[in-house]
Amino acid sequence: MQAQRACLEHAARLIEGRDGAILELGLGNGRTYDHLRQILPGRDIYAFDHEVRAHPDCIPPKDRLFLGDLFTTLATAAKRLGAVAALAHLDLGSGDVERTRAQARAIATPLLPLLKPGAIVLSDQELDSSDLGKLPNDVTPGRYFIYQRKNG
Repeated sequence: MQAQRACLEHAARLIEGRDGAILELGLGNGRTYDHLRQILPGRDIYAFDHEVRAHPDCIPPKDRLFLGDLFTTLATAAKRLGAVAALAHLDLGSGDVERTRAQARAIATPLLPLLKPGAIVLSDQELDSSDLGKLPNDVTPGRYFIYQRKNG
């Protein structure tokens, strides 16, 4: 949790002065969504999850909530929103290690159409995409990953 918080606050500084929405992939109980609202006030935050399990105070408005299969909802969001995101936070970890790794390997492809050039991507899993450049961070290696969407 400390690594995540430190990376979120670092990412907020990286996108300071840039416009764009925030994507929260894996709403969960809503703690990270709530933290994003606090550190990035005034930004649209779009959340994605299979179902709502968040505290009632941490549920996004219906027009900013995408429920269902992540790959399907990302495609739907890309068609509806286009490249709107300055920051995407991915909390993909689940109890199924192999499923989580497979999802992390495949997630960049449907995510990229939602990202503005230069957008920051935070992930609890290592991602695989030549369109995302890995940025250094101060957390324990392998604990959290920071990427930046390449321009073009």
